[in-house]
Amino acid sequence: MDRPKLEVADVFRRYGEAYRQQHGASMSVTQWRVMSAIEVCRTAALGGHLERCDQCGYERNAFNSCRDRHCPKCQCLARAQWIEQRQSELLDVPYFHVVFTVPEEIAAIAYQNKEVIYDILFRATAETLKTIAADPKHLGAEIGFFAVLHSWGSNLQFHPHLHCVVPGGGLSADGQRWISCRPDFFLPVRVLSRLYRRLFLQRLQAAFDKEELVFFGNLAHLAEPTVFAQHLGALRNVEWNLYAKRPFGGPQQVLEYLGRYTHRVAIANSRLIACEDGDVRFRWKDYRANNKSKVMTLDADEFMRRFLLHVLPKGFRRIRHFGFLANACRIAKLPIIRAALEAPEPAPTVEHADYRERYAMLTGHRLDLCPLCGGSMVEIGLSPRSPVPPRTPPRCDTS
Repeated sequence: MDRPKLEVADVFRRYGEAYRQQHGASMSVTQWRVMSAIEVCRTAALGGHLERCDQCGYERNAFNSCRDRHCPKCQCLARAQWIEQRQSELLDVPYFHVVFTVPEEIAAIAYQNKEVIYDILFRATAETLKTIAADPKHLGAEIGFFAVLHSWGSNLQFHPHLHCVVPGGGLSADGQRWISCRPDFFLPVRVLSRLYRRLFLQRLQAAFDKEELVFFGNLAHLAEPTVFAQHLGALRNVEWNLYAKRPFGGPQQVLEYLGRYTHRVAIANSRLIACEDGDVRFRWKDYRANNKSKVMTLDADEFMRRFLLHVLPKGFRRIRHFGFLANACRIAKLPIIRAALEAPEPAPTVEHADYRERYAMLTGHRLDLCPLCGGSMVEIGLSPRSPVPPRTPPRCDTS
């Protein structure tokens, strides 16, 4: 697999130190760690091993990856492994794609309270889908789905939203029958949107009452209870953007979708065009202009700022499963659903101990092919880590 000519890591290596010197005091510890991980990924700083071709004798260093979930280079195997695990859960039914967003006024609060607001987004979304689906006026069934958090738009601006992939139907109240939805219609979007808005604002108010939210800068005034209540009151009177995309054609299309969305980072290396004279150019889609492809130019400082907007809180789970696909339910309920659908049990997955063999099986790309003659690259020794100066966030002066 060819390496992109330009990577996010190149931008960080070239301009990251200047960025840290100027903005380091306002960066979180996690942002510091993400920058450092991306900068040293697949370099001598992480060590690795030496490989030699068994045909022509060509040698190369294969340096280790940082494995950070924000690194554009480190998602391919993680994505493939996750998709492999999901294959056994796919059902031969239509699947629907529902997207839950928040207004700009909520996004501003979310940036200063990522962990709290992201969790509210997941919980309000899950309760909305499960409540409306369970209503006999709509589907009258227990559904299952997974949701993936994205916090970016194509232009790298902060835009938190959830992508939900939902099988078109669910288990009956007695837990024995499969109830299908209509072929091209899952649940009414307006009904979903209004319940979602109410549940989200209720949870947001509860978080404020428990003093779980912080406000600073241009949002500092929201710390006053009456001002915050007025802020939420205005949001109760506007429509929240929620939309259901066209249903997938079948399980294979679901897998293709998962490959594009589940382990995506804010920007892929393939979208980068140039980094020169202090500017970064990249491709983006303007959704307000019918998804027209355009080129954006940002100075490196702004590019890095936007990229770091999307660093997740430490340990935060950005992919979650609900309903009959939740971890506590799917082992017991999926066999019942397959029996109701008269579908066979999935074949067991084959474990591959060697990571290169596993990578080839899951991605279709070989890591052990010689780039000169096509022979096999064989590990012949280790490459020790080269020392690099530590980059640590500044400590607050408590004297």
